[in-house]
Amino acid sequence: MVEPASLPKGTQPEGAKNQYEASQRVREMFTRIAPRYDLLNHLLSGQMDRFWRARAAREFRTTLTRPDALVLDLCCGTGDLAFAVARGAKARVIGADFSHTMLVRARVKATNVDGFSRPQFLEADALRLPFADGGFDLITTAFGFRNLANYEDGLREMLRILKPGGMLGILEFAEPPHGLLGDLYRFYCQKILPKIGGWISGDSAAYAYLPKSVARFFRPDELAGLMKLIGFVSVQYELMTFGSVALHIGTRP
Repeated sequence: MVEPASLPKGTQPEGAKNQYEASQRVREMFTRIAPRYDLLNHLLSGQMDRFWRARAAREFRTTLTRPDALVLDLCCGTGDLAFAVARGAKARVIGADFSHTMLVRARVKATNVDGFSRPQFLEADALRLPFADGGFDLITTAFGFRNLANYEDGLREMLRILKPGGMLGILEFAEPPHGLLGDLYRFYCQKILPKIGGWISGDSAAYAYLPKSVARFFRPDELAGLMKLIGFVSVQYELMTFGSVALHIGTRP
């Protein structure tokens, strides 16, 4: 079993000396790549990112069909998971992110939404959320939790603002096991993805950060263990796409 001291405390962008600098560098990075963010998400994942988000949304359909439910999509970026969650839902959906430029794009996309309730978007830091205790029935986050400067503080904030019985869903990349498929995945992420992402976005550092951040991140069982340590119960996870993505689910007791 991995000792807690050896587990990552938070993301570690190149050159960041402390938690504050890590947070600032992540914010600056997403500000730079916002114009090509959606294009590259779909391209680099082979459109699988749409499937992962839709799968996560389906997991919470019981909550989402309740008209009295309040849902927060945290680290929402340009809103793709918020839109997936809101599609066909009766619940009220709010998206929150600390990158202003990402939220600008999310709000523009929301004006083109037809056929379901549009999520609302606001600017907020996941480590210092501007919400009262126990207000949300569901919190979701897709591929943003990994970028938090402090994972324990982020989970504590999520636990704080959930109602008793409220659920958390974390959709994140994972390192697949060694073997042919896992090794091909690592070759793609480490050698191919940074070149394509850097060329299209014009920011090679941002797309070099991605595979490094995944390699440093928790294994699925480690993240499940941390969720339990913070106070979540009924913690479970589901692996997708050869173990390269995991959906973690926990409940506030």
